[in-house]
Amino acid sequence: MTQTFPAETFLNRELSWLEFNARVLEEAEDASTPLLERLKFLAIFSSNLDEFFMVRVAGLNEQAFEESVPQDYNADGMRAVTQLERIGVRTRELIAAQYKCLAESVLPALAKHGIRIVPIKDLSKPQAKALDAFFREKAFPILTPMVVDPSHPRPRYHNRALYIAALLRRRSGLGPKRLFAVVQLPQVLPRLVPVEHDSEIHFVWLEDVIAARLPELFGGFDVEASATFRVTRDSDLQIIEQESDDMLRLIEERLRARRRADAVRLEIAAGADDAIVERIVEQEELQADAGRGPQAYSEVYRMPGPLDLTALVALLKLPNREELRDKPFVPQTPRGLRRHGEDLFAAIARRDILLHHPYDSFAPVVEFVSRAADDPKVLAIKQTLYRTSGDSPIIRALMQGAENGKHVTALVELQARFDEAANVTWARQLERSGVHVVYGFMDLKTHCKVSLVVRQEGDSVRRYVHLGTGNYNPATALVYTDLGLFTADPDIGEDVSALFNLLTGYSQGHKWRKLIVAPNDLHNRTIELIEEQAKRASKGQLSRIIAKFNALVDYRVVEALYRASQAGVPIELIVRGICCLKPGLPGISETIQVRSIVDRFLEHSRIFVFGPDDDCKIFLASADWMPRNFYRRVEVMFPIESSPLRKRILNEVIPAYLKDNCRARFLRSDGSYVRLAPEKAQSPYRCQEKLLELTLEEASSRSPFPTNGSSSMTPPQLVAAEEDR
Repeated sequence: MTQTFPAETFLNRELSWLEFNARVLEEAEDASTPLLERLKFLAIFSSNLDEFFMVRVAGLNEQAFEESVPQDYNADGMRAVTQLERIGVRTRELIAAQYKCLAESVLPALAKHGIRIVPIKDLSKPQAKALDAFFREKAFPILTPMVVDPSHPRPRYHNRALYIAALLRRRSGLGPKRLFAVVQLPQVLPRLVPVEHDSEIHFVWLEDVIAARLPELFGGFDVEASATFRVTRDSDLQIIEQESDDMLRLIEERLRARRRADAVRLEIAAGADDAIVERIVEQEELQADAGRGPQAYSEVYRMPGPLDLTALVALLKLPNREELRDKPFVPQTPRGLRRHGEDLFAAIARRDILLHHPYDSFAPVVEFVSRAADDPKVLAIKQTLYRTSGDSPIIRALMQGAENGKHVTALVELQARFDEAANVTWARQLERSGVHVVYGFMDLKTHCKVSLVVRQEGDSVRRYVHLGTGNYNPATALVYTDLGLFTADPDIGEDVSALFNLLTGYSQGHKWRKLIVAPNDLHNRTIELIEEQAKRASKGQLSRIIAKFNALVDYRVVEALYRASQAGVPIELIVRGICCLKPGLPGISETIQVRSIVDRFLEHSRIFVFGPDDDCKIFLASADWMPRNFYRRVEVMFPIESSPLRKRILNEVIPAYLKDNCRARFLRSDGSYVRLAPEKAQSPYRCQEKLLELTLEEASSRSPFPTNGSSSMTPPQLVAAEEDR
């Protein structure tokens, strides 16, 4: 299908992603955000940027400079090398803003609360003595000083590991007159080393501790210069075109190869000696000048402060600092599960149940699987697993079910980016417990979130289903907004059984009753739903499209939205991350508004509403509107048909996002975002706070299910911006 709208009507995917990360940084810069939460957002910004370079920039490098790698199609028409140049400029701007925020705002504010990161020169004598003891007793036995010369080959710098490079001059003894040397900072040591103080909490950066003692590590040499550095490597697993009779072994091999992949970025202290920079650049074959493009494309990033600010996460664990955090909350028992003593399966059989995390507890989802594992009436449990927590109660329940003699099948997606190693471990444990483990398809990621319980009830068999927009992960369910559906609808049960048959046995030919599945027909059906609204508008009928999701990249969907706008359809898009559509273009997208909400919780739910209230179709989905979701993944979009649940989405959930005037940003047609603020006659409206308040008001006084903990901070896995975490 030929692109029908010109390139200038599309925004670039990579630059749009950088603007998402800029919105994350805004949360750190916002003085109204609690202080430790500001630190959290600074750490998230760095973590996000790491993944961006490891995956997206690495891919652009291959396209730009390897002749055998074809260019990805970009509706905006920007070539890979141009994207790299623009990325370099914008990334440096954002990094400068990040370090300014840390140095001029966050750290001084922490100091007022007695929390300081102290330069070594400012330590008191007792602190210096304690730090010396730390070095000798804990650090020195671990450290390995390494010189690089013809008899000592250079070490292979590990991806994202921290090193100190040094230029040495021999005073006496063995060795060349001058040497280049490195010391890796051990990950087993705290990056922020605590040093006791009478009334405050003091820390010292680990690299400062080690750098001050380089002469001890390299005895007989003077240290002429030293600098901390960090190399980022291409970390995207490419296995689609590889042949293997054992996918588990193939993933393990690719994980080992990831550690040896090409470098795509060097981060080094801003004041580093040029000779150190040149040495590392030469070793890693990085681009440090204008040889392949403008200076902005340089793969060397001189950092104006400590490298790898994800280390700031350690400060989030400080005890007794609740005034510096978001107010904690306890997720509530979902509506529909508040009858005391009612069996979970009886509740689901009675009516469909909607769960809105993190406001609603994730505990019933865990209970769904764990109760099935012990229920003598349950015959089979089938489950997809894309990402899950380190100590997963769902995986434990699946293993228990198998040990109890039930037929248990787990579809473990081994290609879940950056969780591959964890999923390999889970897969082996499940297999040892008797679970039938399947790894999905070589050329498709299984990204749908589905759990099926088959239960004998009298003379018949009934299927109970959970479908969700997010992963089966109790930890992220506390900090990601997601929606889930419990249902015993026979048609959905039939479809889910067919889906698992497809995943485990390539069984095809099923006529889907209610589920819309990728890569079969999700893309076509999405465009059809958009076009239905365009036809209504063309006939003068009421029409509407509201869509909330994480990313809008697919150019055919963008064009369908443009055509719907030209027909007069009011379109509200709530897109957390990447958006390649330009709203407000005269004659093209005048009826389209795009907003992004970045707040305490990661907005991860996917909600789609087509049509006016009385005649609308409502769907939830595991998929964003991206080519990879439509064509390279197994995804599921499922309808919400229960009248009470439809009313909840239309009257409670969607309006909250559209009313937000505190954390919402509107996308302009030039790709920039403007943050909303309450007007004089308006009261502040922060959708996440309002949804939490509403949930607490609705909750019963006592829950039959245990909640899955309280939440007062978000871990820095907000990386899901790009990869659905």
